[in-house]
Amino acid sequence: MRVSVIHPDIANIGARRLPKNSLDEAIALTSALPDLEIEHSAVVTLKKAQAGLLFGTGKVAELKQIFHDMEIGLVIIDGPLSPIQQRNLEKEWGVKVLDRTGLILEIFGDRAQTREGVLQVDLAALNYQKSRLVRSWTHLERQRGGLSFIGGSGETQIESDRRAIDDAIVRLKRQLDKVVKTRSLHRAARAKVPYPIVALVGYTNAGKSTLFNHMTGAKVMAKDMLFATLDPTMRVIELPNGREVILSDTVGFISELPTQLVAAFRATLEEVLDADLIVHVRDIAHPETVTQKMDVMEILGDLGITDTALENVVEVWNKSDLLDERALETQTNQAVRTDKIELISALTGAGIPDLLDTIEDSLLDPVTTETIKLGFAEGKRRAWLFAQNVVDGEDPTDYGFEITVTWTARQAATFDTV
Repeated sequence: MRVSVIHPDIANIGARRLPKNSLDEAIALTSALPDLEIEHSAVVTLKKAQAGLLFGTGKVAELKQIFHDMEIGLVIIDGPLSPIQQRNLEKEWGVKVLDRTGLILEIFGDRAQTREGVLQVDLAALNYQKSRLVRSWTHLERQRGGLSFIGGSGETQIESDRRAIDDAIVRLKRQLDKVVKTRSLHRAARAKVPYPIVALVGYTNAGKSTLFNHMTGAKVMAKDMLFATLDPTMRVIELPNGREVILSDTVGFISELPTQLVAAFRATLEEVLDADLIVHVRDIAHPETVTQKMDVMEILGDLGITDTALENVVEVWNKSDLLDERALETQTNQAVRTDKIELISALTGAGIPDLLDTIEDSLLDPVTTETIKLGFAEGKRRAWLFAQNVVDGEDPTDYGFEITVTWTARQAATFDTV
């Protein structure tokens, strides 16, 4: 399908990014979907958004002619569209129109692999489309990836029955609750194993999956493409001191992330909430890397990450291989001044040994020494203490044992569940 990508640059709206960079990101997002050919793209400057059409009538007519001449079948608007604006633009132009939220949902629908991921995308899509008159709801019973926002009319007309949509939402929520409970059980099982969790987060396409693959030897999809990874992946890795940790690769963040997705993917992102350490991977070669960092930190705050956890975030300045010699020297000098910043290339492996050392140092939990009293019948708990190498000494008593231990708060909490 031939596609046009339009970024509306609306005056008096505080935008962090340059319009050209925003358009480039929208083009990259569109390119992440298969079978779409981008034939036209443009930044359209507006004094203000029009309630009915977003653009003025003159610009609408001008774009209509361009779309007709270039045989455009789909227009991506890099911004939010109200249901009325979407309907009116489709009627005026005679093409399908998708806004930024719809595009991101379509990408997520095409990429989600796990049952939880598929359910979350479907739920987000239903909530997004609930107030919109659309042609197709084939993603409810789709035979392929994607949400079919882009495709033609489907086999059923679920949109004609609003109650059916509400029923579908209720059904999906129930299914998702079951999956979330299963993930909670998995997390509870992991809590009994004293492996700290290290979560990789960052702007989409920052190189998280490439870094994950390099550190773990896994084969997670890693491409120069936005949202290459959607479903969380976890692997155990060994740090230089022999300590084992769980490394988690998460979905990439993006500016103006649809609120429906933030809510729907909260269960997936709970891996970040549970993490002992957050590693923020940045594309240091990107022209708006600082802006991307601000977006990531805002989303982490919205997810409920504590201020203490945010202060302890380890920053990874990735893609150093894309910097020229002068820029590389500048970034290196800046990075070495901070203990929590590591300059690396996930592609070449440069700087990763230093990153592992930093992760190791950041996970050195404070320890306390105390005496525990155990009865003769608590052999399992006693064995657990010795297995953790936290026992300093043991004295027999009439009722069992008095054991002196030196351990971390995490180990103490885990002991309570043994």
